[in-house]
Amino acid sequence: MTHRERVLAALKHREPDRVPVDLGGTGCTTITVKAYTRLRAHLGLPSQPSPVLWSVRSTTVVPDETILRRFDADARPLLLGTSRARPDRILSEDMFLDEWGVIWVRHGESHFINSDGPFCRLAEPTLQDLEKFDWPDPGDPGRFEGLRDRAKKLHEETDYAVILNLSNGPVHLCQYLRGYVTWLEDLLLRPAFAEALIDRVVHILIEIANRALEEAGPYVDLAMYGDDIATQNATLLRPDLYRRMIKPRHKTLADAIHRHGKPILFHSCGSVYALIRDLIEIGVDALNPVQVSAADMATDRLKREFGRDLAFWGGIDTHRVLPTGTPAEVREEVKRRIDDLSEDGGYVLCAVHNIQPEVHPENVVAMYEAALEYGR
Repeated sequence: MTHRERVLAALKHREPDRVPVDLGGTGCTTITVKAYTRLRAHLGLPSQPSPVLWSVRSTTVVPDETILRRFDADARPLLLGTSRARPDRILSEDMFLDEWGVIWVRHGESHFINSDGPFCRLAEPTLQDLEKFDWPDPGDPGRFEGLRDRAKKLHEETDYAVILNLSNGPVHLCQYLRGYVTWLEDLLLRPAFAEALIDRVVHILIEIANRALEEAGPYVDLAMYGDDIATQNATLLRPDLYRRMIKPRHKTLADAIHRHGKPILFHSCGSVYALIRDLIEIGVDALNPVQVSAADMATDRLKREFGRDLAFWGGIDTHRVLPTGTPAEVREEVKRRIDDLSEDGGYVLCAVHNIQPEVHPENVVAMYEAALEYGR
């Protein structure tokens, strides 16, 4: 099979010639700068003083082709450009303002985290506050500049699966705009404002997705976006609250993508078990990252209960095995997940979320070599 055929077979629940593997196909399946630098040194590759950054916020990179071919990665990312009218504004070495009006800060060598947003300081926000806000322009040409040409080149000159990476979803963006705790309170105490805020964000995300898929759709194999709706031990919201307030908006966004005929890879960390059936109902085709260390996320159970309707993308433990295990333990982890998830297709293997700085390069190599060997 070609790499593209392998991924699409897995998504359609047909067993490919080997389990597909991903590194850097999405913004949640790539590798941090420090881990990447150590990996290159371990493989005897020349150092890259300025690797291509995927995200300043998470200090992740777009791995180069030497690394991707070394591990026979099956997918390649297609990234949107940045806003031309409102690019990130650098406030200091450790602080910047994004196009949504969110301030991001970091301490020391950590990744950036949102510290303030346009609605964070409003004690009793109103619908008029939303009307007055200068929202990002979904049609900003900077987002789509060269997108079609890049997608066409990937599709016609390679045989990799092309993944259109869309932005974070409405849960994340509303948390950034309003503040994590305050937004959760809004859902219960100020539902009219909360719903209006979500709808504003979803409208922009749909406009961006539609334009991106109009530009590059013929050359895209699947689309990815993410919204963390769970924690280590449970869902972020009560399931009934998710179903009332968030699920209809998630479905609206998923429907927009499906109208272009593209499968959806949806990212949510944590214990999403209680909401997986809901994700299937809104049209999610594959779930990432399959956080196996979280409650109720045993892979054999997930495959048994949802494997006919949902593909799984991820699954190799980053909580303990990759950062602290031995290469032998990593290989056993890979075998376990392949045994649990790959029957009749429906599995793409990679780490649970981005490979972090503390992961030894020997373990990264062990993960992909075991996948390529055992996954056949």
